[in-house]
Amino acid sequence: MGTSITKPLDQADSAVTKINVKHIDTDRPKAWLAAGFEDFRRAPIVSLTYGLFWVGLSIAITAGAVNMGFWHWLLPLIAGFMFVGPMVAVGCYGISKAIEDGKTPHLGHALGHWRPHGSQLAMVGVMMMIFFLAWIRLATLLFALFFGLEVPSPEVLYASLLTTPQGLGLVGVGTVIGGLLAFGAFAISAIAIPVVMDRDMSFMEGIEASIRCVTTNFRPMLLWGAMLTLSFIIGVATFYIGLALILPVLGYASWHAYEDLVSFE
Repeated sequence: MGTSITKPLDQADSAVTKINVKHIDTDRPKAWLAAGFEDFRRAPIVSLTYGLFWVGLSIAITAGAVNMGFWHWLLPLIAGFMFVGPMVAVGCYGISKAIEDGKTPHLGHALGHWRPHGSQLAMVGVMMMIFFLAWIRLATLLFALFFGLEVPSPEVLYASLLTTPQGLGLVGVGTVIGGLLAFGAFAISAIAIPVVMDRDMSFMEGIEASIRCVTTNFRPMLLWGAMLTLSFIIGVATFYIGLALILPVLGYASWHAYEDLVSFE
């Protein structure tokens, strides 16, 4: 059993395309993660290269923020990665697709697979950026609410986060609000990009399918979102180095999630 989404007939279509959303069990996210590790094992060099690119970019952004005196923005920026993470995985989808097609994966599959769908992917990116900017704005307001307009020194601020009422309040409220925003972003993007890339459908069709997947399989998708979040936190806790492995594996796993969650007629 599952729900379906029908793509409206237009002049270029000879038939209606129907997206069927499947019901899945709560053990499926573990299977997706295992499949992601398998893809990494089958393409270790290109996977590490892709992952290390994002590690280097993350380190550069962090160093730039510190050098420019914006160190107090580090935590919101790091948390905000959750909103743009789906766009980071775009290259991984091309690699997984190449593996499935029996090809030897290379960086060309990661860098070129998105180009035919650039305009629709850009619209998904705009949606993700809206969530990111909303989070940054809310983080700014929360900081001013709990700490005022004066920015404490790094030592004072980070020590205060877990040892003072203001810090604990900021962490608690920020976690709740950020979690709600992150889940909203996850709901509209869980399979939206693979739908656009694999089936050449519009970004709105991808978003609609993604929301249906989350609402139809709420518990498994909630578990999957938690697994994504925890994995990212582990990667950041290793000073980004762990992301060289984690990002490609999660990207591949997300591709397998898409294939498990929907079928087409």
